[in-house]
Amino acid sequence: MSQKVLLNATEMHIALHRLACQLIENHDTFSETVLIGIQPRGIYLAERLKKLLEEEYEIENVQLGYLDITFYRDDFRRSVKPLEANKTNINFVVEDKKVVFIDDVLYTGRSIRSALTAIQSFGRPLEIELLTLIDRRFSRHLPIQPDYRGRQVDAIGDEKVKVCWKENDGEDAVYLVKK
Repeated sequence: MSQKVLLNATEMHIALHRLACQLIENHDTFSETVLIGIQPRGIYLAERLKKLLEEEYEIENVQLGYLDITFYRDDFRRSVKPLEANKTNINFVVEDKKVVFIDDVLYTGRSIRSALTAIQSFGRPLEIELLTLIDRRFSRHLPIQPDYRGRQVDAIGDEKVKVCWKENDGEDAVYLVKK
């Protein structure tokens, strides 16, 4: 197994700031916008963006929630191993709000399709956008594209994109892993 660095810590830092600036351009004060991190790994990106928006760009009261999509997936009954659901934590109203889904890697699009179904349990958003750190553009099963992307990657076949977060993995980096 070999791995190639797609983004190092500095490049991730730059990409996160760029994504935060793009969000500010489209959502200004975030008074009508909420961020939703897709469980499990989208929450690290969502938390980083919230922190950047509040601390570096002085946006007050950015609302952030976590959405578990485990039982909304179209393949959840096909797994041999028992499923472990994550916690959904959305303590605000999404009705008539602009929702930004945040996930680390956009691959087939199935997770986002599941998130679109799951969010309906919390109301009807005015609009939904998608922000992803890595867009694997040649792997889509569904016609889903990100509104904001940190980097586009052409991973094929048995290649896997691995996103590491300092808070969870001890380093900030993105790797392309070949088996």
